[in-house]
Amino acid sequence: MNEIVAFIMNSPETALGAFVGVIVLLLVLVMVLFVRLSSLRSLYEKMMVGEESGQSMEKMLLNHIEETRRVAEENAKLREENARIDALLKTAITRVGVVRFSAFQDMGSDLSYAVAMLDAFNNGVVFSSIFAREDSRSYVKPIDNGKSMYTLTKEEEQALKNAIGSAK
Repeated sequence: MNEIVAFIMNSPETALGAFVGVIVLLLVLVMVLFVRLSSLRSLYEKMMVGEESGQSMEKMLLNHIEETRRVAEENAKLREENARIDALLKTAITRVGVVRFSAFQDMGSDLSYAVAMLDAFNNGVVFSSIFAREDSRSYVKPIDNGKSMYTLTKEEEQALKNAIGSAK
């Protein structure tokens, strides 16, 4: 420190020139920082006031938050509706098995049939029709959990098996 004081006392012109140089350098630095701050302030005001669209950033954010809330409510409603439709579809006939057969040796063309129609829980009915030359007979047997309380013919059993096997 003593050396700096001695230098200033021995050559005041050089010291004054150095101080003026440092002051000019600091002044230039302050001006550069002022210009950068001014451009940042201008950009900030444009963003907050909304120069082009007339809508401020704050209003845009609030609108987006409100829109997001509305979308979330709509999604919740759609999820509820989807669950309701899913439950309904499980009780709809979605599994079908068909077997055509010739009930009698003297009859051709597989005119008799058995049709099993089940829901997702394997509940439903088996329809069967026996076609003969003189008459035709139809039968309906309820199916509960993949089984019938009535005796099924082999064709009805096959139709039931086909329907249960059609589940994906």
